Amino acid sequence: MTEAGRRRGRDETEEERADRMWGELIQEVRVAQTGVQILFGFLLTVVFQPKYEKLATVDQVIYIVTVVLGACATGALIGPVSLHRLVSGRRVKPQAVRLASRMTFVGLVLLLATMTSSLLLILRVATHDGYVPYLVAAVVAWYLACWYGLPLWARRRHTARSGD
Repeated sequence: MTEAGRRRGRDETEEERADRMWGELIQEVRVAQTGVQILFGFLLTVVFQPKYEKLATVDQVIYIVTVVLGACATGALIGPVSLHRLVSGRRVKPQAVRLASRMTFVGLVLLLATMTSSLLLILRVATHDGYVPYLVAAVVAWYLACWYGLPLWARRRHTARSGD
């Protein structure tokens, strides 16, 4: 078959595409939801531990910021489920998919912030060493590479250009 004769993309209606994209998005959200909910659950127990009272004020502030970030991440990552339930049957799935995708992206950014501040708090309490910010920065760089750098590179590298 010649290059010109090959079909590119999918032959689907907007609704079919929205259905497919919704299914893919929900599978992705399930992974992120599980992680953020487990992390958030553990974070909620810290304040009830005897050692919490002995934390330095700055560590308590980091903890509070971390819990708030975790709560916001949880809300953003559960949001697509509520959105789907509330708009189901209203013939707005393409718009709902776009909105849910944005909420998921925001949730992932908030999850990154939650994990960063959690790691900062844990390493500060565990080590009290000056290298902690550098170690946290290295882990954040790794997260950024895995979550955003590589996917954006792949998108740019492998997205068909018009005229190809």
